[in-house]
Amino acid sequence: MSSTVADTLAEARRRFTEAGIADPATDARLLVAGLLKLSPTELLTRSAERLSSEQAEVMSKAVERRLGHEPVHRILGEREFYGLPLVLSVETLEPRPDTEILVDTVLAYLKDLAKTQGHLHILDMGTGTGAICLALLSECPDASGVGSDISADALRTARSNAEKNELQDRFQAVQSRWFESIQGSFHAIVSNPPYIASNVIHDLAPEVTKFDPVAALDGGPDGLDAYHAIAKDAARFMRPGGVVGLEIGYDQRNDVMAIFEAKGFKCLKSVKDYGQNDRVLVFALA
Repeated sequence: MSSTVADTLAEARRRFTEAGIADPATDARLLVAGLLKLSPTELLTRSAERLSSEQAEVMSKAVERRLGHEPVHRILGEREFYGLPLVLSVETLEPRPDTEILVDTVLAYLKDLAKTQGHLHILDMGTGTGAICLALLSECPDASGVGSDISADALRTARSNAEKNELQDRFQAVQSRWFESIQGSFHAIVSNPPYIASNVIHDLAPEVTKFDPVAALDGGPDGLDAYHAIAKDAARFMRPGGVVGLEIGYDQRNDVMAIFEAKGFKCLKSVKDYGQNDRVLVFALA
């Protein structure tokens, strides 16, 4: 006899708990609800419904994948970011809640600029799924944006996410290594670049090391390569009054500030994440 929704949920939670997964109850709930297409309420109201043999098979494979440390949202193939459903792919970083802080922070500057500038233009470097750029476009109806990445796979994913959220008319994907193939000028240049020092990547959780693309993590010997690359050329691509908004590693605030100040920028704002670590810096030309 087939399992019910409630049985399936309990079994997934039990196996995740035994395997030492960090938040077994949440992961079980997200996986079961996501694969069975149930809302959090339906997970309760339809808990006595039985799974078809196909559904049971899909659930069983998904649980095994999670036990192999594959993150829940990679198994589901998508994740919500700033209220937008985003498809994930092999060469895209899974967007994290901490990155929403970058969106919040930059948005305040864009809304101010919109009062005087009219149409806004945004550049998201290393766009991955398109998360940051698409979130900003969804909140700024008068803005257009460019998402750049070195990965063709990432750019395909970003384009499909723009279509999924009906933002394709205002979003352009460009293959570029930093500013090499970028044209035009921007009111905001944003990035969540690779910022982990090469020699510590292997110390990260297997959920990250086995499933996030190394190109989206590896920031070079000291984790600061991307910031040097952005600071070197950003001024040439900025509109008057424009800002640069960056996500940073928890211990990089002073280093990144020094890199940008050396190139003629001043730091307008520094913001901490939910764990009270330094996470976002905003710069303007001094």
